[in-house]
Amino acid sequence: MVDAPVRRGEVFLVELNSTRGREIRKTRPCVIVSPDELNAHMGTYIVAPLTTGGHVYPFRIACRFAGKTGHIVLDQLRTVDRERLTKRLGSVTAPALSKALGVLQEMFMP
Repeated sequence: MVDAPVRRGEVFLVELNSTRGREIRKTRPCVIVSPDELNAHMGTYIVAPLTTGGHVYPFRIACRFAGKTGHIVLDQLRTVDRERLTKRLGSVTAPALSKALGVLQEMFMP
């Protein structure tokens, strides 16, 4: 579990099990997409998994993290408890985070 403050754009190793159906499973890197105001006061975080596989879709943002090329998978958002955050890995780039937040806004606005 992580003790320091959690910030939007940071990447953590997150335990995503247990899952059902086509949900992304196992422990994997995830980007924190919830706003810092929420992160500072709640014990839960909205995360988007990172993957090196999968298909290219408009709601999957290309990025490079830890020397690997992959995607921020915005169609698999999850709210997770602080206990699921096992290790801080770093942060995504500002352009990748900005693009992801823009796509999220498009996804949820009428």
